[in-house]
Amino acid sequence: MPRPEALLVGTETRDDAAVFRIDRKRGLVATVDFFAPVVDDPRDYGAIAAANALSDVYAMGGVPLYALNVVGFPRGQPWELLTEILAGGAEKAQEAGCPIIGGHSVDDVEPKYGLAVTGLVHPGRILTNAGAKPGDALLLTKALGTGIAVTAIKKEKASPELLRAAVEQMKTLNRAGGEIFAKAYRSVHALTDVTGFGLLGHLDSMMQGSGTRAFLSAASLRILPQIRELAAAGLVPAGSRSNLEFVAPRTRFPEGYSEVDRIILADAQTNGGLLAAVAPKQAAKLLRALEDSGIAAARIGEVREGDPGVDVAA
Repeated sequence: MPRPEALLVGTETRDDAAVFRIDRKRGLVATVDFFAPVVDDPRDYGAIAAANALSDVYAMGGVPLYALNVVGFPRGQPWELLTEILAGGAEKAQEAGCPIIGGHSVDDVEPKYGLAVTGLVHPGRILTNAGAKPGDALLLTKALGTGIAVTAIKKEKASPELLRAAVEQMKTLNRAGGEIFAKAYRSVHALTDVTGFGLLGHLDSMMQGSGTRAFLSAASLRILPQIRELAAAGLVPAGSRSNLEFVAPRTRFPEGYSEVDRIILADAQTNGGLLAAVAPKQAAKLLRALEDSGIAAARIGEVREGDPGVDVAA
């Protein structure tokens, strides 16, 4: 089927959402995301799933307009559980200023929840994952480790500190960061959010789409508490191992770099941070703006010329 002329962003670079032009000043951002429970508390689960779906719109420089619930729920389970899941999602959508106006549910063997979100962005201000330029600074707005944390939570191996930190981060909207990057769109050359493909996977996609190579300073990354110990104990989701295997041919690690540290860089995230490639002269200003909004962002590396991929420094 021929590509519609109005389709401004499709699937070519594994971007976060599609963008379809309405007119010269408006483009619709379309995305859907849902998954099985990642925490025991149903309201927290609903909030996390909603925040994760909404993040794709922020990662395109857009503003969410409305959303539809996507629900799978086992026949015979208490309806009170579903009520709590939906309440958590509704609260998070309300925080985003994005009304949930309907949805669809099916009978399923385990609960699944998420949102189909429609957003709005100016066609000339779309932030894709494919515009990074040599010299750009790489900024990341959240800590790593939620995939390992979720595995530990399910195995009842997570400390109270990790449980609190992971749930709080996964529930936190990427709205403030998205708005800051969208406002500075001339200086933000590429933007994506770090979710299921892990930091290395999403950074690899950004470099593939941009025809550039990333230098990643691992020492500058923030990591949730207890994550290294849990990874060393083998509490790692299968998706994180698959991510590492996928990016390995295009990633160079320093000699002796541990398997644990490699896994953390590839860890499959839930509602992870926004990853931006920004003009180097504007990096400090953007970091200050993020900090003023309560976001502990970090400068984690830079974009360089070279074959698309990632060079990791310890």
